Amino acid sequence: MRETVHQAGRATAQLMRGAALALVSYLYIALLLFTAVATVLVVGAAVLPETVLLLRRMAGFKRREVGAWSGKPVPEAYVPLTGELSERVRAATRDPSTYRDLRWLFAHFGYGLVLAYVSLIVWSVGLFVDGVWCGLLKRPAVVLPLLSRLADLDASWSTALLTPSPEARRSAELAERVEELTVTRAGAVAAHGAELRRIERDLHDGAQARLVALSMRVGLAKRAYDKDPDAARKLLDDAQNQAEEALTELRHVVRGIHPPILTDRGLVGAVRALAASSGLDVAVDADGVEGEGLPRAPAAVEAAAYFVIAEALTNAAKHSGSQRARVELIRTAGRLRIVVRDEGQGGAETPAAAPGGGMGSGGMGGSGLLGMRRRAAALDGTMEVSSPVGGPTVIEVELPCAW
Repeated sequence: MRETVHQAGRATAQLMRGAALALVSYLYIALLLFTAVATVLVVGAAVLPETVLLLRRMAGFKRREVGAWSGKPVPEAYVPLTGELSERVRAATRDPSTYRDLRWLFAHFGYGLVLAYVSLIVWSVGLFVDGVWCGLLKRPAVVLPLLSRLADLDASWSTALLTPSPEARRSAELAERVEELTVTRAGAVAAHGAELRRIERDLHDGAQARLVALSMRVGLAKRAYDKDPDAARKLLDDAQNQAEEALTELRHVVRGIHPPILTDRGLVGAVRALAASSGLDVAVDADGVEGEGLPRAPAAVEAAAYFVIAEALTNAAKHSGSQRARVELIRTAGRLRIVVRDEGQGGAETPAAAPGGGMGSGGMGGSGLLGMRRRAAALDGTMEVSSPVGGPTVIEVELPCAW
């Protein structure tokens, strides 16, 4: 009997919370009417998105209640209400889930209260009937278990009304995709701007400074040529050294834009060259990515993969404390998968944890990870980082690739 009463109490609490929400929905209906009139009169259009957000919170509360009772979560699919006021109003009125939630609201206002009233009647009858039938005659309860069935009925009706339609899911997925692409575009623009500033800084501080010094030495050599040929010859030797250093600086800048080795040797050859010059013992596994009869990846994909691997190996050499690393290039249908692993101390900070810079506590640095993630996102790729404290650090990048 005690277990029966306990279960009946849980069911009743569930029904009473539903009844309370139904009473709140009565107040919401009044707010909805006010919002409709204000929106028609234009002066209150700003209230509409907030009213829809309140409706979503109420529906979300009911979804959580139903999920807690039934053990099965109720999905939701909403178009984000962001942007200018006109965009928010348009999204709120065109979202199919808005009308689905309104249908649930009006229906729940009826069945939520009715089920609560019925539960009170069941209690009044059940305490007497089951008290005698179960408490004195030691038979299974027959009335109070109906409360659990009422709660199940409330959960099933709410699930049917609140589960988003395929159209609503498609709209929500499309809106989420647009928002994701907006963020990706912003990241790509920021990365492009940073890259241009880096190139300008490298040219100004490196090649340009050396070319200015070269021009000055040539001018001094011309003036000293007739009076002091030995001094002029020394100045010309210095000028030649300056020219060679300027060429080296320009090659460095060009490699930062698009490494010539990618054009000459392909992605696999360029990655093997990176591995040889990284200062680590790097094993490269790239079987089946390039070779006779296999088309190369597009230039943008090769460049992104090259820079991701270069950044990962550089950070591993600087921060991981490991002497070994491994790079895997995997060719799949429509994708290029890159895996970089080091056996270092781990603990790399993710871009979310360190968006503004600062290196991670081990493994690969936060700012480097952010740049790598932006490079992948600019091509609609993905990046996953696993770096528990103690290692290993594993970076997996997937890039869409039309082979």
